[in-house]
Amino acid sequence: MSFDTDENLVKVLLDTNILVSAIVFGGKPEQILHSVLEEEFLAIISPVLLAELKEVLNKKFPQRETDFTLTIKNIEEIFRTIQPKEIINILRDDDDNRVLEAAIEGNCEYIVTGDKELLRLKSYQNVKIVTADQFLKLTKF
Repeated sequence: MSFDTDENLVKVLLDTNILVSAIVFGGKPEQILHSVLEEEFLAIISPVLLAELKEVLNKKFPQRETDFTLTIKNIEEIFRTIQPKEIINILRDDDDNRVLEAAIEGNCEYIVTGDKELLRLKSYQNVKIVTADQFLKLTKF
């Protein structure tokens, strides 16, 4: 992915619950992940969130670990990995704070999540926090 052209793409952070749903169950989260892998959007991820994704997949679906290898490799290659510098501590769940940190550091326009605590915020520092369904409607897919 060229950094010259991808700056024009909508930047989005897909929360771990959305990525797991996309990889395991399909549906609207899978449509979004497919759009990212087709480079229609620029997805942001941090090393902490990538590690969480791998841990959740391997822990909850150990029998399918080899099925996930290619998708994880694609995520590592196509998503832009950033290391957040700012520490955010506004939510009870530290994992949710890590999501906000990555989205802010990556200058995301959207966080796509199914997490109710994150969704209650609606936005944080100009980052809109939406469901998969809302994201698809907002981006006209």
